[in-house]
Amino acid sequence: MKLLVRWITAAVIVVGLTTITQAQTSSPAAGTGNATAGGTSAARTDIYHVHVIHAAPGKAAELGETLKTPGPSPAPLHQAVFRHQYGDSWDYVVVAHYGTKFTVEATRPTVPAAQRALGDWHTDTICSGPSWAEFSRVMGLDDAKKSTGAVYVVSMYRAVPGGRDALEKNLAEPPNPAEDKAAGAALLQHQEGAEWNFLGLVRYNSWGDLATSQVASVSKTAEKDSGWSKMREVTATHSDTLCDRLMP
Repeated sequence: MKLLVRWITAAVIVVGLTTITQAQTSSPAAGTGNATAGGTSAARTDIYHVHVIHAAPGKAAELGETLKTPGPSPAPLHQAVFRHQYGDSWDYVVVAHYGTKFTVEATRPTVPAAQRALGDWHTDTICSGPSWAEFSRVMGLDDAKKSTGAVYVVSMYRAVPGGRDALEKNLAEPPNPAEDKAAGAALLQHQEGAEWNFLGLVRYNSWGDLATSQVASVSKTAEKDSGWSKMREVTATHSDTLCDRLMP
């Protein structure tokens, strides 16, 4: 079974994950409650710090353990750590909630040298996003029972010049429950930091749900005005990474 799951996941990577839930080709049924958290500027009321890090050789497990310790945010328990399984080159992404503002002070404590040696590169990006209550709900952080065994798609997007509004509109579309088994989605917008414009996070309750959704979406890729083709008209670069959640 483990080999089968890894084969299915590898197949998913081959066909490509191209949007926040891949093939958002039609509107969801009314009243599904599956709207993307932070899908509009008005809904992005809070500040998040997104820390993407790649472990030094042989240090991935040790780095992961250190990331389980809450960081210096105003609400230390308001953070989630996602661990790479397939996709981009980074090993972990930490999404930390800072409330409605983010302040950097010259006297901020530095990371101990031993901990710094665990990573060989990282990026830090300040983003706007939904309230922590909404983020927790769609990511399954508010109830561990509903997210045990969950898989997450973490995607970074940069728009073509002049295409940011169109990209945002596309990413904000909620998944169609008739085609996509996504259990929750959130969208964060870059404020300061890395080169991407949007960070999309999508939760599936299982690897099986993810695979089922991909099978349904791939058949629609070649259709006229498909979600796949629309994304490519407004996206300069993007990456998609399948993750499990390390904490909480």
